[in-house]
Amino acid sequence: MSREHHEQNRRAWNAATVAHNSHKGDQAVFFRAGGSTLFPEEIELLGDVSGRSLVHLQCNAGQDTLSLARLGADVTGVDISDEAIGFARSLSAESGISARFERADVYDWLEEAARDGRRFDVAFSSYGALVWLSDLGAWAWGIAGVLAPGGRLVVMENHPLLHSLDDEMRFAYPYSSGGRPTVFEEGIGDYVAMSGEALTHGAEYHEGVVDFVNPHSSVEFNWGLADVVTAVLDAGLVLEALREYPYTNGYRAFREMTALPGRRFRMPEGMPDLPLTYAVAARKPMTAGNDGDRP
Repeated sequence: MSREHHEQNRRAWNAATVAHNSHKGDQAVFFRAGGSTLFPEEIELLGDVSGRSLVHLQCNAGQDTLSLARLGADVTGVDISDEAIGFARSLSAESGISARFERADVYDWLEEAARDGRRFDVAFSSYGALVWLSDLGAWAWGIAGVLAPGGRLVVMENHPLLHSLDDEMRFAYPYSSGGRPTVFEEGIGDYVAMSGEALTHGAEYHEGVVDFVNPHSSVEFNWGLADVVTAVLDAGLVLEALREYPYTNGYRAFREMTALPGRRFRMPEGMPDLPLTYAVAARKPMTAGNDGDRP
């Protein structure tokens, strides 16, 4: 586990979050008017969350977290970024949607939550979260440790094939780095500006920060699909669903991508329909004894 890299990414996310939210208009008004940032795929995989305790790990600035709370879940959002959690708390207060937001490195939070006996019916992780994990096994065991017996893990994530491509859509990075870091000197960019209205979810798009340049580099860890599924199984969870989708949800990874209905994007015309998003759902057995202690 690389704490130094986690802190490097915290600084990069603090800067990027300001730029991202500058484009999303008045989000409190959007939520008070009944807005939601969830896509049909995660809603279907999560099922009915009303009355369920749910932890949204690496929740960013809390928009999806509040959308889950609006569906009736008792939600806790966790993120390493000070800026993201501060924004999420303000948005919760201004929108009138109740949720808890806790700033922590996800590994520290999982360890402390398990030690304190906190248990959740659902653990949720979504879109661009797993590339920041330096130890996939510790993440999976930590989640198993905070799930109640019968509780579920649901992951909606950008496909590792997508993360293997550079800005020119050439294969340039390992499909699976096996935990080895890849440093990006340019840091986290303004993908919200490039995605436009697709990532404002119906809220008014604002020009906001123009030509954002992140002053902090970032570090990513590309995990293959087999890495993720194996880590989940090794942690004692039972696989319920594994799906791949030939499009991204809301995220224009490359300017040349073709827009689809429903704020989705596929590879440009003339290119194969690669899997660009995947989903994993798994359940903790009712008799599971994992309390978060990894062997």
